[in-house]
Amino acid sequence: MAKLKDSLIFKLVLGVVVGLIIGLYSNEQVIGVIQSIKFFLGQLINFIVPLIILGFIAPAITKMKSNASKMLGTMLMLAYVSSVGAAFFSMIAGYTLIPKLHIQSAVEGLKVLPKLIFKVEIPPVFSVMTALVLALCLGLAIVWTKSKQFESLLDEFNNIMLKIVYAIIIPILPFFIATTFATLAYEGGITRQLPVFIKVIVIVLIGHYIWLALLYTIGGVVSKRNALKLLKSYGPAYLTAVGTMSSAATLPVALSCAKKSGVLDEDIVDFAVPLGSTVHLCGSVLTEVFFVMTVSQILYGELPAVGTMVLFIILLGIFAIGAPGVPGGTVMASLGIIISVLGFDDSGVALMLTIFALQDSFGTACNVTGDGALALILNGIFDKEVAAQKQN
Repeated sequence: MAKLKDSLIFKLVLGVVVGLIIGLYSNEQVIGVIQSIKFFLGQLINFIVPLIILGFIAPAITKMKSNASKMLGTMLMLAYVSSVGAAFFSMIAGYTLIPKLHIQSAVEGLKVLPKLIFKVEIPPVFSVMTALVLALCLGLAIVWTKSKQFESLLDEFNNIMLKIVYAIIIPILPFFIATTFATLAYEGGITRQLPVFIKVIVIVLIGHYIWLALLYTIGGVVSKRNALKLLKSYGPAYLTAVGTMSSAATLPVALSCAKKSGVLDEDIVDFAVPLGSTVHLCGSVLTEVFFVMTVSQILYGELPAVGTMVLFIILLGIFAIGAPGVPGGTVMASLGIIISVLGFDDSGVALMLTIFALQDSFGTACNVTGDGALALILNGIFDKEVAAQKQN
């Protein structure tokens, strides 16, 4: 019971339930106060998001590039291509399937929300795109100049931002979500959309399995090894990821599964699986793309334009590589582009955080299992080099 109470998913679900109840039975004055609290929490999150981007993307670049090699570059490219490919697959599915779900827009026939009782604005230090460009330039410049002091400084900043995420962002998320769902319930739209979310989660899970099948098929062709045997060996790792929602916690099990399969060289396993757990987030990215399209249809009455989605996906692939290793880390790292590129407001952000967290364990399981496929592809590409190394 204690573990359940400490679970982020439990807290988020509780926030949804409490928010819905409050919203359904509150009067205008109470909703005015709740709306003001929601605005403040949203401002606080938006203030921290650019700092999270800088604090995670830049150090990730310095760590990866400081030990640069052909294999590292290849693995990073495979991870990016897999994540972006999964995102485009999800986008096509979204444009095909979401209109067929007959989602009634939540903007039709809603109550008017009361004015804010109080309004505390917290402008961010810099914009999201400024944070992204600064992180890329700073990270690359440190690698080029081999500045150990700045690299150490970025590592410290990374630890600081991780602490802020754990100590501030995650604890306030249930309250932010509760206030958001209270206002949505008061307006009258969200209560009729809950069945849609269940359908969407099922669609996303099917998408995970299709993408994994594709990755392992490619891995088998490139490596000329038994991909099915490797995939079957990943069963314990998949279940562990579902239970822990953490790639880091699942890593020892994933390493054991990959080695026991007998399909991969141990050197490749030791290199590719730990790196993949950090940079390869195909399941999370696939999920986020389909969810943002669904939320856009529900809250704003239309799907994002194709050009907007393409830009979002290209940037999302970069953000995913430096995503923080916390529950919902992918969507947390990409909140900036969800707001700036897709134009989501606080309600859209809260819905994304909630439904993403509800399936985060399955997204993590897809990420972890997909690492095995990338290791298989890498094994095929560098098979001769690994064999030569062993002879020497």
